[in-house]
Amino acid sequence: MDLFNNLVMGFSTAATASNLMYCFIGVTLGTLIGVLPGIGPSATLAMLLPMTFGLPATTSLIMLAGIFYGAQYGGSTTAILVNLPGEASSAVTTLDGYQMARQGRGGVALGVSAIGSFFGGTIATIFVALFAPFLASVALSFGPAEYFSLMIFGLIGAVVLASGSILKAIGMILFGLVTGLVGTDVQTNALRFTFGFDDLFDGMDVVVVAMGIFAFSEIAMNLDISEQRERFLSKVKGLYPTWQEIKQVLAPCTRGTIIGTILGVLPGGGPLLASFSAYTIEKKIAMEPGRFGHGAIEGVAAPETANNAAAQTSFIPLLTLGIPTSGAMALMLGAMILQGISPGPLVMTNVPDLFWGMIASMWIGNGMLLILNLPLIGMWVKLLTVPYRLLFPAILAFCCIGLISFDNNTFDVFLGAAFGLLGYIMVKLGCEPTPFLLGFILGPMMEENLRRALVMSRGDATVFFTRPISAVFILLAAGLLISVILPSVQARRKEAFSG
Repeated sequence: MDLFNNLVMGFSTAATASNLMYCFIGVTLGTLIGVLPGIGPSATLAMLLPMTFGLPATTSLIMLAGIFYGAQYGGSTTAILVNLPGEASSAVTTLDGYQMARQGRGGVALGVSAIGSFFGGTIATIFVALFAPFLASVALSFGPAEYFSLMIFGLIGAVVLASGSILKAIGMILFGLVTGLVGTDVQTNALRFTFGFDDLFDGMDVVVVAMGIFAFSEIAMNLDISEQRERFLSKVKGLYPTWQEIKQVLAPCTRGTIIGTILGVLPGGGPLLASFSAYTIEKKIAMEPGRFGHGAIEGVAAPETANNAAAQTSFIPLLTLGIPTSGAMALMLGAMILQGISPGPLVMTNVPDLFWGMIASMWIGNGMLLILNLPLIGMWVKLLTVPYRLLFPAILAFCCIGLISFDNNTFDVFLGAAFGLLGYIMVKLGCEPTPFLLGFILGPMMEENLRRALVMSRGDATVFFTRPISAVFILLAAGLLISVILPSVQARRKEAFSG
């Protein structure tokens, strides 16, 4: 009965005129940046954070959430028609989706992708509604030691599940942790890593850092790409699959939903790992694995269902524990902090309308996305004809305006440009920027909980091992690090990201 009453409250919150409007704006923008290669949800979230200051907390988070899971829908359009994923989690969709387009079945591939995305997102949202309250109630028993150990486990999970080098991911997290400490020490008032810049006394804001390493660096990376790709924009017809095709993809969509729902909750998992894992499993259990890579419809349905399911369940650790599992979730965490909301289990009790309103908005947003991605596919296809050289000046100008309006300080623009250069260098060196951002955001929180735990234990560092929940997280983190060294685990990890 409590669940029913909470959902009623959530739908009454999400169904207000302003929240419906911003939910629609969010999912539309998400689809747009998913369709247009070279922008991505993380960069868009970073660009739009300054615009959320004038909005109520619930409204702004509903819009930002819509952008995130909406991008999973739109990313498949370019993956299928242009062989260029608009979103990283749609990369594996290119393997069979593009081949279907070459065979004149691009419309069916887009239809299956949209329907599978709706199915996965809807079922995963039910999972969020059922299990998030339980996890939040458990988290209420957490103290500083438990939160510190949980963050350690989350960062180690992000390292293990990163798609690139583990050593580089560890380096990026450590770099992010140190960068997050820039500014004035709250307890001692000592200045740390400010290098004489007065503007760094209060530290660096997540908006500036995120916009630099995601938006600015993304622009630079895409200006590097001069490759012309074959397009199948005139062959989009027959969007709705036949009954035989629906029966063919029903089991892959179900398995993709289960895989995405589970991996979305894990630190460092999220839509990218979910889509690759779902594709790998479908290929292994198929009666004719040779069909994959040559236009197998299951190779489109499974990953697209999985990445949308993972996008929904990624919100569980964020809303219940205050722990982001990906770069986009880290930006959502930053948005909550900027709105004056303390992330963690008390969100559900202190601001229940936000908690349940966001969950209800996911169902509403998924319904909007189904409408946007089937009848309006022609409009999205036309956007693929817009050259990137005409888009990037507007994106760059929008970023600069957002940074100046954030704190009315031109120093933030130069700082954002510096992090843009850093992000560009990271990508060129094969270092993922997401672990850096996770370390940057969690660093101050880890330091605070570490200090509080040591103060409460009178300086006894064994508190992290004598408290059962904390010890479990420490052991899990150690187990992850040890297991990933094993050759068999390394081989499976590499295979999961190679499809």
